Amino acid sequence: MKLFKNILYKAGIVELHGDTGIAIESIHVDSREVTRQSVFIAIRGTDTDGHLYINTAIEKGAVAIVCEVLPEKMAANIAYVKVSDPQKALAYLADNFYNNPSSKLKLVGITGTNGKTTVATLLYELFRKLGYKVGLVSTIVNKIQGREIPSTHTTPGPIKLNHLFSQMVNEGVEYCFMEVSSHAIDQKRIEGISFIGGVFTNITQDHLDYHKTFKSYIEAKRKFFDGLSPTAFALYNCDDVNGGVMVQNTRARKYSMALKTMADYKVKVLENHFDGLHLSIDNKEIYTAMVGLFNAYNLLTVFAVGDLLEQDHMELLTNISMLGSVEGRFQFHKSDNDIMVIVDYAHTPDALQNVLKTIKDISTGNESIISVVGCGGDRDKGKRPKMASKACEYSDKVIFTSDNPRSESPEKIIEDMKKGVQPIHFKKTISVVDRREAIKTACNLALPGDIILIAGKGHEKYQEINGERFPFDDQKVVNEILKMLEK
Repeated sequence: MKLFKNILYKAGIVELHGDTGIAIESIHVDSREVTRQSVFIAIRGTDTDGHLYINTAIEKGAVAIVCEVLPEKMAANIAYVKVSDPQKALAYLADNFYNNPSSKLKLVGITGTNGKTTVATLLYELFRKLGYKVGLVSTIVNKIQGREIPSTHTTPGPIKLNHLFSQMVNEGVEYCFMEVSSHAIDQKRIEGISFIGGVFTNITQDHLDYHKTFKSYIEAKRKFFDGLSPTAFALYNCDDVNGGVMVQNTRARKYSMALKTMADYKVKVLENHFDGLHLSIDNKEIYTAMVGLFNAYNLLTVFAVGDLLEQDHMELLTNISMLGSVEGRFQFHKSDNDIMVIVDYAHTPDALQNVLKTIKDISTGNESIISVVGCGGDRDKGKRPKMASKACEYSDKVIFTSDNPRSESPEKIIEDMKKGVQPIHFKKTISVVDRREAIKTACNLALPGDIILIAGKGHEKYQEINGERFPFDDQKVVNEILKMLEK
């Protein structure tokens, strides 16, 4: 329990009405979750306006209201606080309510279009191997030590995020590695959070349904680095053309990493096979079961963060060599009749190109590459033809199918994708709307030695169709189909 006045620090107060010395037990932005002695924060959203639910919140037990526009009639015995920016106020109220938990952790944020989940998860696994108590905030799952907490967003809202950090502090966690999404930055979900380091992996087209332009997307990511303190570090990929842009205004200590250019941290790929990578990092050679140039970048990033967190180099490299692939990221299965199937989360043109180029580079050239590709509904439509174009460029056969169509017609999404297919590639493409049937078709088309890529969903265990989530796991489905075909 807290006194309301004690959590208003940095809330951006414009007006105060009523007694702020009242005791509160919880804070909420959803009126349906409000209970007795609650604070309700009214936020204007894309679908609805929280101001419309102020009276409902009071009826359910709210004793304090934080809003941008005060009601014409204010209830007696209720504290009202008008703020300039409710989203920012929410972040600081949550941080204060949970006793500023991020400041008690060594918290590193990872942002970028591709690689966030892999880097955050590998760092979590690495630091556990090094003997620390560690937390993870990621797209796939949140973790406190070995305990899993289901994840609904890449970056949770401020209340859930600070509650999660508070649990970590209570359980003695020292390090936490966290994915930071562009949505979270733009919506001020990480306002007030204390980071000791920030990492930029790369940036390519994504989320333009939300950000509208690539420039706005870049600006959202850059705000994360602009907010880092002078005592924090900012690690960036200088092989990415926008790497320097990300950190140009940061007050943090800057460090670069690269495979192709001069940098503070370098990696050299000595060998790249389906069995794994042979790398040179810090002028020392390591072997890893992870595959592809994108994983060379990921492992370099992990080493660089470990070094910046003052870990021993040899211990880092020894333990990095033992790290395995992250769920839904270049996970492969080999059937009894020698067909290789790779499941990957690649859902942007650049990520799809990286995965397919990796497959092509390390294959013998005698295999056919069959890709199963879809695009999500209610999301950036501009990347649909680009995804199809990349799939056709690097594959011998391409099956367009449904991903998470959400409220859109899967057939319409596929038609949008087909606009990116060059006439020379028409004959290599087919459309199978049902995702299970598309995977089955790919398995039926494959001959011994061929490689199938199932892209887009990776770790997800569902398909989202018209507001409902139906169970669907690419890895599970492909295993079932292969077993059936092997009989």
